[in-house]
Amino acid sequence: MRFIPFAVISCCALFADRAVAAGAKPNVLLICVDDLKPLLGCYRDQRIRSPNIDRLARRGLLFERAYCNQAVCAPSRNALLTGVRPTELGIYNLGTNFRQAMPDAVTLPQYFMRHGYRAEGLGKIFHVGHGNHEDPASWSVPHFSEKSIAYVLPESRASQGLTREEALFANVTDAGRLPRGAAFESADVPDNAYPDGRIADEAIRRLQSAKVRPSAPFFLAVGFLKPHLPLCAPKKYWDLYDRTSFTLPALRTPPEGAPSYAPTSWGELRQYRDIPQTGPLTDEQARTLIHGYHAAVSYVDAQIGRVLDELDRLGLSTNTIIVLWGDHGWHLGDHGMWSKHTNYEEATHIPLLIVVPGVTKAGARTRALAETVDLYPTLCDLAGLPKPQLPQSLDGRSLLPVLKRPTRDSKEAIFHVFPRNRRGDGEILGRAVRTERYRLVEWKKPGAAGETADLELYDYQADPLETRNLAPARPKVVAKLRALLARQPEGKPQILSATPDAAKRQTDRAALFERKDTDHDGKLTREEFLANQPDPDEAPKRFERFDRDKDGVLSRDEFITMGGTL
Repeated sequence: MRFIPFAVISCCALFADRAVAAGAKPNVLLICVDDLKPLLGCYRDQRIRSPNIDRLARRGLLFERAYCNQAVCAPSRNALLTGVRPTELGIYNLGTNFRQAMPDAVTLPQYFMRHGYRAEGLGKIFHVGHGNHEDPASWSVPHFSEKSIAYVLPESRASQGLTREEALFANVTDAGRLPRGAAFESADVPDNAYPDGRIADEAIRRLQSAKVRPSAPFFLAVGFLKPHLPLCAPKKYWDLYDRTSFTLPALRTPPEGAPSYAPTSWGELRQYRDIPQTGPLTDEQARTLIHGYHAAVSYVDAQIGRVLDELDRLGLSTNTIIVLWGDHGWHLGDHGMWSKHTNYEEATHIPLLIVVPGVTKAGARTRALAETVDLYPTLCDLAGLPKPQLPQSLDGRSLLPVLKRPTRDSKEAIFHVFPRNRRGDGEILGRAVRTERYRLVEWKKPGAAGETADLELYDYQADPLETRNLAPARPKVVAKLRALLARQPEGKPQILSATPDAAKRQTDRAALFERKDTDHDGKLTREEFLANQPDPDEAPKRFERFDRDKDGVLSRDEFITMGGTL
């Protein structure tokens, strides 16, 4: 599998110095793409049609060895937005909001807001669904949302009401009793008939608004939904490919000697209609899904191209850091697996591109290791922001030295995790360490003795397709890699969900802010705050306490977090 670039316009110290000297902070455009693996032309894939991401790669630095910290949406995005690995948060599932583990965490967009940026979120940035919610405190204005699961053809939907996956992403309970929707769709419709086209439309409008508001630098996070299931895209993108030309993976079995629980049974895909509840797909089904994944990538690539074109047309790209990031990889039938949800290479290898005007060399590539948690400190460095002093400790390391000199190393290893259930043992964690050559996975209960662990070892120099678990045959390599893993904190067990959680309280306060902001300028004057307070004697004290920067007004962030106490 090829590594997909994560596009980040990185602003090195030189760029930050120039921006400060010019009196203008650099903008940030963070492009997040759901389920995008390194299946791109810029990662040397010969079949995929991804001209817009490819040209973005030609403008900056492509990371060939970037990895997620867990191959599933919510934990991976938590790592991006908090800078904390899942093993430190203690959240490995979709439904637990990160503020249940770290109520006072300052997210990446929040940190930029606190240093003068206007932070706006569109589409899928945080994971919403399966019981999880948006994070209003992270945005200067309300988040722009679109449905994660969307069809345009009646035959793809349920005859009445929602399909199972539509309900799960809409936080509807008892979704398991609902009918399944189609796993893919090809409709002869315009791009904005599907959500990603409308997200691109909104991103273009936000860039146009930013152009006429030059005094406020922007942090614009744009989250595209495809190629996440269902594989829905306008017909013209399906027509780019000949389905009969796709070859199926030669290896359709798990690695020899791997623990029986380590592979995924791809339950996500089995939520869709006509997909068998057990056992493999037919060859025709497999080719159709591979075709659909390619079509969905080409569709989202076109939407990214529209946003980049507008950034250029408006003249904003000369002072904008661009980030394109895939939240995790995707199994396309390799090892007989589909979707993500494993510790294997195809699920954990992600795209990362970083472009910094005047800093990154056009068309540069690096083999330095990078992981999602590195992006928080990297973007802070690039924008010239103060070193973060936060309630949470950042787990990543700034990639600024690599952006300056792509040939240098960044770190000895990266770390990721995935939970499983082991017979007789309950939930265990598979903590993984990935070096340039090897990956070791240690499966055990958090805090349990090392001898209770099952181990997997893969050598990507000798066996790039992960055909066999080499742990029994390479004890010296295993010992060295376990020593690296031992330097990391022991993974925490999955935390218990709290009710009501911090995310719900923040949602309520976000709605209250909108009602109190009578002139719609994005901040509350003392008069607006005090209006209709039930305790007029105590309310002025709250205003002073919430006004963290003592500028006489309350920002949306200050009000929602009550000055940082929520």
